[in-house]
Amino acid sequence: MLTAEQVLQYGREGYTVAPHFLNEQEVSGLVVEIEKICKGNTSTRHDTSRMEMEPNQGPEGTLVRRLYEPCTYYPVFRDLSDADKLLDCVQQLLGPNLLFHYSKINMKPPAIGSVVDWHQDLAYYPLTNTNSLAVLFYLDDADIGNGCLQVIPERHLGPLMNHTRGGLFQGGVTEPVDESQAVALEGKAGAAIFMNGMTPHASVTNISPRPRRTLILSYRAADAFPIYFGETTIRAETYVRQARGEPAPAARFTLREIAIPRQLRQTASLYELQDLSRQQSDQQSTTFGKP
Repeated sequence: MLTAEQVLQYGREGYTVAPHFLNEQEVSGLVVEIEKICKGNTSTRHDTSRMEMEPNQGPEGTLVRRLYEPCTYYPVFRDLSDADKLLDCVQQLLGPNLLFHYSKINMKPPAIGSVVDWHQDLAYYPLTNTNSLAVLFYLDDADIGNGCLQVIPERHLGPLMNHTRGGLFQGGVTEPVDESQAVALEGKAGAAIFMNGMTPHASVTNISPRPRRTLILSYRAADAFPIYFGETTIRAETYVRQARGEPAPAARFTLREIAIPRQLRQTASLYELQDLSRQQSDQQSTTFGKP
């Protein structure tokens, strides 16, 4: 269970950290499973429905950027997502009726692990209320050098930040971000970060010789219903299931409005969308910069 102070911090700052949530044996078991999943995959030979490779490596490159939906495909991760130890904590923050939303593993391989620009999770999947969170489990010791999570405390209490340019969703914040307010959440392997879906967060490139693997599980209150906008909503709801309690008989609305993340074309992940956004921004800067 989270302590009273941790619950208060989550409400006040938009996150809280449980430093030793997983023990050494639990972490080791998850890492072994990850290594088993990744073994034998290359840039040109991998299941694109289950993993995403780091860009800018040769056809035989073996660096994985992300594993999709581990809690769907692999029992050891599903067991963690259903564990009372975890759901008890989530219930303290979201209430008794919980939906599991999605899962992923961000790999951040040594000396290359991709940057993640500032964004808020709820910008990707608009809901009728903001009772949504992610639990991020560090599976390696994490610090600034290997790209630990960074957050901006208290900003979850404000409106959703702008993630659009030219009317299209960019996957990252497009308004100025005061990075002087950012907090780097360094931690040992086994730490769990409970982060509000409205909390702005980011991570820098892994410049160290060490990996920084992070398992991410998302939950939301059962009365937080999706705002429907076509195929994107259908994909986002694919893995949703009742994790605890009962289905909600009605949607609860706490937002006067929330932006719809319309994209020019479908992208596989946050990484791909943010990469595309940077490329378009660079092209526009080059064009406008010409004499």
